[in-house]
Amino acid sequence: MLIVGQEFVPVLDAIVGELDRVKTIIVIGGHSNHDDYEQWVNAQSATDPKAPTKSTDVAFQLYSSGTTGRPKGVMLTNDNFFALLPAAQKIWHMSDKTINLVAMPLFHIGGGGWATAAQYCGARSIIMRDVNPAEIVTWIEKYRITHAFMVPVLLQFALAMPNIGTTDFSSLELIAYGASPISESVLEGAIKAFKCPFMQVYGLTETTGVVTVLGPEDHDLSSANKGRLRSCGKPFTGIELRIVNSDTAKDVPLGEVGEIWIRSRQVMKGYWNMPEETAKSIVKGQWFRSGDAGYFDKDGYVYIFDRVKDMIVSGGENVYPAEVENALMGHPAIADVAVIGVPDEKWGEVPMALVVRKPDTQVTENEILAFARERLAGFKTPKSVGWVDALPRNPSGKILKKDLREPYWKGHTRRVN
Repeated sequence: MLIVGQEFVPVLDAIVGELDRVKTIIVIGGHSNHDDYEQWVNAQSATDPKAPTKSTDVAFQLYSSGTTGRPKGVMLTNDNFFALLPAAQKIWHMSDKTINLVAMPLFHIGGGGWATAAQYCGARSIIMRDVNPAEIVTWIEKYRITHAFMVPVLLQFALAMPNIGTTDFSSLELIAYGASPISESVLEGAIKAFKCPFMQVYGLTETTGVVTVLGPEDHDLSSANKGRLRSCGKPFTGIELRIVNSDTAKDVPLGEVGEIWIRSRQVMKGYWNMPEETAKSIVKGQWFRSGDAGYFDKDGYVYIFDRVKDMIVSGGENVYPAEVENALMGHPAIADVAVIGVPDEKWGEVPMALVVRKPDTQVTENEILAFARERLAGFKTPKSVGWVDALPRNPSGKILKKDLREPYWKGHTRRVN
């Protein structure tokens, strides 16, 4: 069965002759040759058809974010979801009284997974067709939203809405956030504005979403452990994490940065029609290589540094863009920033900051570089600044670093990353 939105009918018409295995096509909004969705639903029996399924059957095929290459079809099984959902119910405290805001696209784990968790708990979900920060703010009051998941850039945009200080957010019981790095200034601003419990989650499409949680108890801005706000929390029940040297496949010492490896029933079945990529990602012992760089502290909290492929190697020193971006976001004239590695004859590559200015502000390259030098080691400090109107992002809010790097590496035969 294939269900298609009205806007994709031209695509359907172009490929319908190749859909040999599709027995039923349903179009939302109607079609001259296919069933209308509403009519089809109303014609069905209210009795559960009890279609036979197996735990290993693929329930979702979502696509990886594509921030470092072409998106891959991630096959998630029934068993993957039933490993996650009972734990998610306990973590997020959803119930049949929950009113859940689904602000992220359903074709990403941050949207589809969040909506599925709510459905499992019997909650009501309010689904946004298009992501709109202004509507997020007003819908929370309008629908008395209790739970929401947002990526950091949405929180950042929401804080800029003129009605953020006058909207009633008293219905909120939890805002979960994740999928990309968040600056300390945005997180603190969101906690103060929404006045509800916050929870950071870390996970990937390949792990059916969340594998670590930084709970509300670690979001106390006055706590002596405020530094934990930079972490993504701890693995929850059923999740094993290692921090590994990618070259040796050995665990690194406590506090040292390495690649995050994950083992759990939540780890995907594999990449669709890509056995070689699957074998590279799921290695001996059923460990999944996340591609994220991070470390453990002495209390077991996980800190994400960056994507391994986004790391800048400058003169033999490792520079993690997220750390530099977090420092730069403290500048009052910077609305958004991305740090990339650009070619350098002496050092191989050096950090460059691509900056979006806040409206009605003026700031020079020298001022930004001086600001960075006061907060970062010399080798981490950007050597130049570029000005952009906006940063390219995928639907889950992640910056497309590969697109930003492309113009600077054009014509170079070797790329460090």
